[in-house]
Amino acid sequence: HLPWRAKVPSLNILLTSTAWRNDHNGFSHQGPGLLSVLLTTRGDVARVYLPPDANCLLSVADHCFRSKSYVNLIVQDKQPQLQWLTMDEAEEHCRRGASIWEWAGTDDGTDEPDIVLASAGDVVTLEVIAAAQLLKEKLPAMRTRVVNVVDLMALRRPKDHPHGMDPLYFSELFTDDTDVIFAFHGYPEAIHGLVHGRPDEDRFRARGFIEQGTTTTPFDMVVRNQVSRYHLVMDAINNARRTVTGATELYKWCQDQLARHDEYVVEHLEDMPEVRDWSM
Repeated sequence: HLPWRAKVPSLNILLTSTAWRNDHNGFSHQGPGLLSVLLTTRGDVARVYLPPDANCLLSVADHCFRSKSYVNLIVQDKQPQLQWLTMDEAEEHCRRGASIWEWAGTDDGTDEPDIVLASAGDVVTLEVIAAAQLLKEKLPAMRTRVVNVVDLMALRRPKDHPHGMDPLYFSELFTDDTDVIFAFHGYPEAIHGLVHGRPDEDRFRARGFIEQGTTTTPFDMVVRNQVSRYHLVMDAINNARRTVTGATELYKWCQDQLARHDEYVVEHLEDMPEVRDWSM
């Protein structure tokens, strides 16, 4: 805080070995604790970014490398992943900190959505998009909105963090009363702290890393931590604004898929083909 002291380049931390990929690693990689530590750090110092794809990573990295006097945490798995946004879309998404991905859901903006599926983190974003696709294909009458958060601190109120989202924009994304199923890279309790003070904060139902896992397949990790596409679809059905025709049958189908996964992964030591090879 001395006026003569020059600003220094930010401390940029890039985490690429995450709790969600334990193909060859054991307990040493199972813990998104650094993210939780930075969430408790002073708002004028700490920044946490969870780019959902490579283009968002490029945009976030460019911003962080140009910044001064911050601690920037960037979390993205080093494994090959799907690309969701063009470079222009990624830059706009990162500028906003969070946005609605209209192409992923069925919410056309003419009415309030029945459910909001939100994500922060690359692996869980894949599961949210896959869950939204299942709802679009098997339960098209349900109005589903998909929101992705790349700047985690944007969830805070403006008075709590400089990156805090304006209340009007927060309501534009999450509404004021629709239930939100939030798939998170880290410990789910962190989301409840971030949205504290937002409208009807109890409607946020967070899923994330709950200390379950072993050296296993990628999809088995999300199943063990109850943040798979099938868990998210069942959450959406349970918490939607209204019940639509076919919801009970889809819920049972998801339960059957989870049971099938449990058998398949033990027998074949790899994920089911429709999961392993899934794409839009």
